[in-house]
Amino acid sequence: MARKRRGTPIHGWLNIDKAAGVTSAHVVARVKRITNAEKVGHAGTLDPFATGVLPIALGEATKTVGYIVDDMKEYRFTVRWGEARNTDDIEGEIEATSDHRPSREDILAALHHFTGTIRQRPPAYSAILIRGERAYKLAREGIDVTMPERDVHIAALQLVGIPDRDHAIFDVTCGKGTYIRALGRDLALRLGTVAHLSALRRLRVGPFCANDAISLDKLAKLWQCPAEFQDLLPLTTALDDIPALAVTEPQAVRLRHGNDVAIPDQADGIVCVMDGNTPLGLAKMEAGRLYPVRIFNI
Repeated sequence: MARKRRGTPIHGWLNIDKAAGVTSAHVVARVKRITNAEKVGHAGTLDPFATGVLPIALGEATKTVGYIVDDMKEYRFTVRWGEARNTDDIEGEIEATSDHRPSREDILAALHHFTGTIRQRPPAYSAILIRGERAYKLAREGIDVTMPERDVHIAALQLVGIPDRDHAIFDVTCGKGTYIRALGRDLALRLGTVAHLSALRRLRVGPFCANDAISLDKLAKLWQCPAEFQDLLPLTTALDDIPALAVTEPQAVRLRHGNDVAIPDQADGIVCVMDGNTPLGLAKMEAGRLYPVRIFNI
């Protein structure tokens, strides 16, 4: 007999503005305490020192997390020239220093080397699995970790400002798997110096934007009247780019039981199946038949 899940069945998304100094897991735990939701998850980890958009999925929305993780992301980050740190951010220990400070002209001339599909070596202090262990765990134990390079896509990278000779601020739009800490590190090396990130803020993840995000404290205050809460986004928020397909009641029953149904004259691909105004689940259209992939238990 399956154990009954504790909490309230709540289905949808929250756009949380993560504060500095807390982990993404801490945000998930706090949201769970505030909302008492049965199931809570996040889409795309943010480093503890970073701030900004952290999409939080509640209930059946957790089944759509993968679609947000794959979306393009936007960040604003500040590079501190002249200090390399073992974590590539402000929380690490200084490993090397340099007196060289790049000029605005040199920075602008280097940016094109870091757009498009590029090779990137992730930081040793990351959650990537190395021989079955998290890389950051091995690094903290003093084990020399060789991180394999991989392809990442950077759609845009621009210089926002130079507040002083030691710092420069950038905006970047990038795809899945890009480490902004590694980008700052590699940009500095290209410019003949060393650096780390002193600030990092995520401005957007797919449809979730920083301008619309709310803090955990605001969530706690607003959730005192859940019936009047206006910031819970629909489960389908993560599926904006996926076509919706309405089905009949008999077809909906078959799909819910894991059976395929005939849908003639429909293009192949993944669709969000709608039973009236209720999202039924994700399904794959292939050769005139619709096959259930993930059914939402709403």
